[in-house]
Amino acid sequence: MTVGLPVLPGGAGVSPLQAAAAYRSTAEGSAPAGGTAGDFGGALARAMQDGVATGTAAERQAMQAIAGGGDLTAVVQAVSRAELTLQTVTAIRDRVVQAYQDIMKMPI
Repeated sequence: MTVGLPVLPGGAGVSPLQAAAAYRSTAEGSAPAGGTAGDFGGALARAMQDGVATGTAAERQAMQAIAGGGDLTAVVQAVSRAELTLQTVTAIRDRVVQAYQDIMKMPI
């Protein structure tokens, strides 16, 4: 009886060399081929930077429109993106606070 290689979606198998390279890169703390390195804190920091960049872009578009040089459609789109980003951040914050409160209620 032979043991087959794991099959990924799309039918592509993982070779032992690919698996070894992924383990080695993880152990070294670098990104595997096609992946991203980092921890939860890094991902959270990147998400916050993207959120700030979205708000800054909306402000820049609004300032251009106030100065008479911006496209109204672009301003509305930028402000909508910023509003959606803020709503998402608020929802995530609420979930994190609720999870923290649930953990604190657990008996030791």
